Amino acid sequence: MAQFGFENDIHSILKLDMPITNAPMARWQRKASSSNSSALNGLSPGKSANVSRSSSKTPGNNKKRTPTKMGGDRFIPTRNRKQMDVASFLLSKENQPVDTNDTTETSKAWSMSLNGYNIEDSKILHLGGKPLNAPEGYQNNLKVLYSQGATPASVKKTRYISSNPDKFLDAPDVRNDFYLNVIDWSSQNVVAVALNNRVYLLDYAQDRIFFLMRLASEEDYICSLSWAKGGNYLAIGTSDCKVQLWDVYNRTRVRSLASHTSRVASLSWNDHVLTRYRFFFLISDNGQKLASVGVWLSFPSGSRSGHIHHHDVRVADHHIFTLTGHSQEVCGLKWSPDGRYLASGGNDNLVYVWPRMQEGGTTNSVQCWSDHQGAVKALAWCPWQSGILASGGGTSDRHIRIWNVNSGSCISSLDTQSQISSLLFSPNYKELVSAHGYAHNNVVIWKYPALTRVAELKGHEDRVLSLILSPDCSTIATIAGDETIRMWKSFEVDPVKKAKERLVKSTSSVIHQSIR
Repeated sequence: MAQFGFENDIHSILKLDMPITNAPMARWQRKASSSNSSALNGLSPGKSANVSRSSSKTPGNNKKRTPTKMGGDRFIPTRNRKQMDVASFLLSKENQPVDTNDTTETSKAWSMSLNGYNIEDSKILHLGGKPLNAPEGYQNNLKVLYSQGATPASVKKTRYISSNPDKFLDAPDVRNDFYLNVIDWSSQNVVAVALNNRVYLLDYAQDRIFFLMRLASEEDYICSLSWAKGGNYLAIGTSDCKVQLWDVYNRTRVRSLASHTSRVASLSWNDHVLTRYRFFFLISDNGQKLASVGVWLSFPSGSRSGHIHHHDVRVADHHIFTLTGHSQEVCGLKWSPDGRYLASGGNDNLVYVWPRMQEGGTTNSVQCWSDHQGAVKALAWCPWQSGILASGGGTSDRHIRIWNVNSGSCISSLDTQSQISSLLFSPNYKELVSAHGYAHNNVVIWKYPALTRVAELKGHEDRVLSLILSPDCSTIATIAGDETIRMWKSFEVDPVKKAKERLVKSTSSVIHQSIR
């Protein structure tokens, strides 16, 4: 109390047997004084008593009130002057530094005075006994209100990202070639993998592996794979300059498309080409018409010659036009989610954006960027932001660049310090994932659009060649030069959030059907 300036006022505050001159007079005191003055003015004692009794009554309250001292009203016991002086001295000495050589006359006098004196009588507040435990479930509201730390309501929950893969598979004889695209994941949850000149299928849900096909020549090898939207057909690019189309469930080759003059390192189905009919025919090698369901019409293929060929599988003369712009191998091809644009990246360090081909239209590019200083194989379109493309450069570049296709500007750029072989966007958490070769051989998850590092997935002992995303967008698969495939379950959605999203989708579906 001394340190707050209360030492000089302790007598005036706590000495209750002295009259308080500045405080307002209580009602009973005012009436008593008025009674005394009336008695002095000639009133008889009996009359003054009657006035006092009548003044103690109020409307609706007939109880008699007895005047009490203010000390009793404030619940402070009466103390004598010596107790108050001792309390003041103890408070002042408590806040002073301890000095064992203090021999002042005042200290000696107080030491003699306190000899045999019960100091407990001078304490104003005294807490005794053991503290009681709070009842179960009790929460101190004042502590929560004034606490400087983070309260449970303000703590942001972060998901756990395992540093270990969910599944680990051997991939013997996989070609350690940076420019190839030898893995793809279908909408039916089947992973296609090319191991040298063979193609295997992994049913991810059933955890079963099937053999699909093998090239006739041991000298040839598989260069690229791409699933059609429905997951029934698989396009396979080979080193003998052809594209084979396979019916996966019947395990038969439907067609072999020959138009390129060098190996086909990239493929990409267009899932949003508009047609007038929902049902159309797929022409096989022998001219047989195979009924199919869907809206896919054609797909492009990129080769080492730098040419991009578009194929229409509904007609016998499948090669309908060619896109020319790259001077070296086209190792990256990706259609935008809305099917309006095709992005291509090549060993010439260029990134092109092509419009969807319309009847009577031109084959000129929409954008061409030359900012990368290395081969551009990694391409990814943002699924929740239209017209946004991410590209990654090879060993001489190592940069991730985010492009705005409409304006042609580079939104952001990040040096990853490592060769970039693959990119993809994860819609569950709105993140960007990159796969790397020399010198880190890892997978990195970035927060988009800030491009801050969220997590790093390590384990591969050689460069990661390709990176793909599962149909439910919860798992990524990586294949590397160490002849292994690893499945990372890094994007699982919280069950509560997932249930809400399903409810919203089902509600919107019902509304859509009712409008139609």
